[in-house]
Amino acid sequence: MPEAFDAARARHDELSRTVRDARYRYYVLSDPPFTDAEFDALFQELLALEEAHPALATAASPTQQVGAPVDTAFPPARHPQPMLSLDNAFSREELVAWSERVNKRLGADAEHPVRFVCELKIDGVAIDLVYRDGLLERAATRGTGVIGEDVTAQIATIDDVPYRLHTDDPPSLLEVRGEVYYPLDAFEAMNAARIERGEEAFMNPRNGASGALRQKDPEVTRQRPLSVWCHGFGVVEGHTFTTHSEALAWVRDAGLPTPLETAVFDDVEDAWAFVERWTSERHEVPYEIDGVVVKVDRLDQREQLGFTSRAPRWAIAYKMPPVEQETTLRGIEVNVGRTGKATPYAVLEPVVVAGTTITFATLHNEIQVHAKDVRVGDRVMVRRAGDVIPEVVGPVLSKRPPDAQPWSMPADCPFCAQPLVRPEGEAHHRCENVDCPNRLRESLTHLAGRGALDIEGLGEKNVDLLLAEGLVTDLADVFRLRDRRDDLLALERFGEKKVDNLLAGIEAGRQQPLDRVLVALNIHHLGPTYAKTLVRALPSLDAIRSATPEQLEAIDGIGPIIARAVHAWFATPRNAQLIDELVELGVTAEAEPAEATGEDADLLAGLTVVVTGTLEGYTRDEAKAALEARGAKVSGSVSGRTSVVVVGADAGSKADKAQQLGIPMADEAAFERFLATGQLPTA
Repeated sequence: MPEAFDAARARHDELSRTVRDARYRYYVLSDPPFTDAEFDALFQELLALEEAHPALATAASPTQQVGAPVDTAFPPARHPQPMLSLDNAFSREELVAWSERVNKRLGADAEHPVRFVCELKIDGVAIDLVYRDGLLERAATRGTGVIGEDVTAQIATIDDVPYRLHTDDPPSLLEVRGEVYYPLDAFEAMNAARIERGEEAFMNPRNGASGALRQKDPEVTRQRPLSVWCHGFGVVEGHTFTTHSEALAWVRDAGLPTPLETAVFDDVEDAWAFVERWTSERHEVPYEIDGVVVKVDRLDQREQLGFTSRAPRWAIAYKMPPVEQETTLRGIEVNVGRTGKATPYAVLEPVVVAGTTITFATLHNEIQVHAKDVRVGDRVMVRRAGDVIPEVVGPVLSKRPPDAQPWSMPADCPFCAQPLVRPEGEAHHRCENVDCPNRLRESLTHLAGRGALDIEGLGEKNVDLLLAEGLVTDLADVFRLRDRRDDLLALERFGEKKVDNLLAGIEAGRQQPLDRVLVALNIHHLGPTYAKTLVRALPSLDAIRSATPEQLEAIDGIGPIIARAVHAWFATPRNAQLIDELVELGVTAEAEPAEATGEDADLLAGLTVVVTGTLEGYTRDEAKAALEARGAKVSGSVSGRTSVVVVGADAGSKADKAQQLGIPMADEAAFERFLATGQLPTA
């Protein structure tokens, strides 16, 4: 029925956005928003929707894609052979079903049996090593699966990776796949040292490894105790292997590390026994694992099996259940963030989960607390298993104390005693007191952050010190510190150089452009992209503060939610007073006119542009900035309202969609003419 398909398509769209964002945060930001199990459940739901409605399985679907866009801070590196993902199995039955499909496709029999290689699935960062004539030519992260980030200089600091292979007859080209990881002992020792120095500990080995690998300065990477395991291959030229296990043995002899636990079996039941063994002994190896990868061993059989759009048919990853532990929920407390959002969190009897002691865990909001029905005094299951934020899964109802009562959000803010309110249509309660001490603390840290005014020297510790000493009581006081140099010098941790650096950072922050000022104000829903959109239409604080909700909503790209949030913020008397103070203190109140370089700020006004693929002369951020400087709106998705799509190398589905919709497309040369003249290319 049409209604059923419409509902399926709406859910598919929602899931696709969620999965793409989760991949980006996992692969690029090292900040996954979900547990592995939660992500897998979302992905399986996507697959189920596409199986029921094949029309949803387009090239743009996350089920047809691998990895995430590369970080533009590193040079792009094309893999000689795409690094695909793996299909997953979550049970013995699914693993056996996969092996039956393999045998059926191969027509396997006693004369042509299928042998399986079983490897521990290391929870690390995928890496692609390219050796040419035995010398390390390039190392790259997975990225999109086609193009990754060039981290050769960083990989070269890891002792496990030889610059020259230990062989007199190397292949002319050898592409080796592996995982960069932290050995657990080294990770724990490093964290202990960081804590001793007063630095923040890394949450888990996988994120720590990803962060170390993405250090722009290779010397920082060198100081991190990273290791590498090699487990797969891409292109091989000038050498012939018959089986995967033979190739692994060869690279091991050539000096590349391979896991000793890898084993070969003649039967899928033996492979399952390997899975069961390591599921129960997952903590017996000195690195984190989250599954077992089972592969067909013979390379000619792999070639016969081939690939789907995103994964080889000759391999599957069994995902181990996430690690969970039981503990007591001692209390539920509430934190209040910079925008006033009140977030409940669990105070737990300390419990070790996946090698880390957990005392606190997020509960998200009152709705989630009620949905899980967790109560103070409950025995609860806590899950981490590689997550950044530990999570309470739910209560053990059979052990619930008879006097345990349902929890409700407190009526008043725990930091300022002002009422907590839950706006209509929102899941979170909020403290609307802009002078709430905890809001102020987080607001000051945000104001000084890179996405806002980027004030060097105003980190969390210094914010806490300034608040404790009464030197700042609101955001405007930051800019009054220039008149309090003697008070700053009197602080215990502040010497003359530190004070001078802080005041210089504050002066630079005062001169940041208007869109950065808007971001620094902590207006709910208003991030950097929407701030730029707002400033293009209303290029002064006076124009923004005097605009009605209807006028704000009429701005292309500003919807009703953002319009209401912006209007409500500026309509609050305390916020209006803050704006007056900031303007008086010299903070940017008007957008700068276009630079006198011949660029016309209105040249591309009214046009919506999508940039896709890799451009040789521009990073993605540079292309976006050039377009926005000329008044264009830059969008992340192609639609009927898109004016032009700028197409670089490996553009993918966005270029396909533009072609289907008849939208003009510009290569890099046409893009530069477009920037200079405003003339649209023909469709």
